[in-house]
Amino acid sequence: MYQRYLTARSPLRLLEKGLHGGLGRGNLGLVLAAPGVGKTSFLVGVALDDLLRGKPVLHVALDHNVQHVRDHYDTVFEELAHSTHLENAAVVRAEIDRLRCIRAYPHGSFDAKRLRDALALEAEVGTRPELVVVDGLDVAQRTPAELEEWAKAARESDVEVWMAASAASERIAVLPADLKPLAPSFGVILTLEPQAGSVALRALKDHDNPDVAALHVALDPKTLLLVRS
Repeated sequence: MYQRYLTARSPLRLLEKGLHGGLGRGNLGLVLAAPGVGKTSFLVGVALDDLLRGKPVLHVALDHNVQHVRDHYDTVFEELAHSTHLENAAVVRAEIDRLRCIRAYPHGSFDAKRLRDALALEAEVGTRPELVVVDGLDVAQRTPAELEEWAKAARESDVEVWMAASAASERIAVLPADLKPLAPSFGVILTLEPQAGSVALRALKDHDNPDVAALHVALDPKTLLLVRS
């Protein structure tokens, strides 16, 4: 019951409707926001959404160690558990821990080859992930050829890959100039923008669809779940 309720409040449910099925396996997704708005929390939320539906997840950390990332998951999960009055939190958390793998790499050392290697390793020691979240990658410093290798790895491995990039401003009307050459490699590009009492989620790219739907999605600034009406 809790999993159904929580995932119903996930912004990914609206993305799946508004973005013609969401990101989907075999694609790269990007979330763009100013520092401190919640990019990492959004990535953790994407991961928790899959974990609560029984899907294996690999979290790649390039800025923090494994314990720091685990603590971040625990913080987000505890806020979710509190806001939804979860009774069996220990059982749910144990299942999340079982399905989630966190791997930390030195900053700047992770590329498409390492992604393939990490997925192969996970397949050898357990279950191959259906989702990979990469936190801390300097997306704007990658070349179009590098990002295309990432996209190729996602397609070949049939895995959904989400990453994040920083924006100079809290208001993001269009894709920043330094990210435009990389846009073809991403299936979906989203923005997070702070508003009074909430965080607005908007789409800048929806695969090859020329008309990007105005989602008008408001997220809780603590949990980044849909604001309850």
